[in-house]
Amino acid sequence: MIKVVRAKLHCLRVTDANLNYQGSITLDPEHCEAVGIYPLEFVEIWNKNSGARISTYVIYGERGSRCCVLNGSAARSCQPGDEVIIAASWYCQPTELATLRPRVLTFNADNGIDRSLTYDVTALDGGRFDFAIREGVFLEPEPA
Repeated sequence: MIKVVRAKLHCLRVTDANLNYQGSITLDPEHCEAVGIYPLEFVEIWNKNSGARISTYVIYGERGSRCCVLNGSAARSCQPGDEVIIAASWYCQPTELATLRPRVLTFNADNGIDRSLTYDVTALDGGRFDFAIREGVFLEPEPA
């Protein structure tokens, strides 16, 4: 089994950091649903400004709020305005890579969606793979 990216929110800006709240990251459900990130799911967070890397679970905030709030001890790793990358992952066999279609959103400065992308792996002969980033509508995974 290998660990691969399943969903990603790229360059989302931190809107608040709340040290006195129970640990987690609060995200706009619209952003999460668009890529398939679930409430209580563990995600990795990479801060582009500081280089900090943390892991915590997702809670949904107010729909349409464009929020990205680091809570509890995670609040020490980010400041409002920092750009973060939030990635959900899963485990699969390398032979399954070509059936996956990870979804990615990129964001503009006000956390509005800038682009929707899909990562697309194609199996080639000899156990090799090709990789492409597709822009526009999300591609659905092919039936297994």
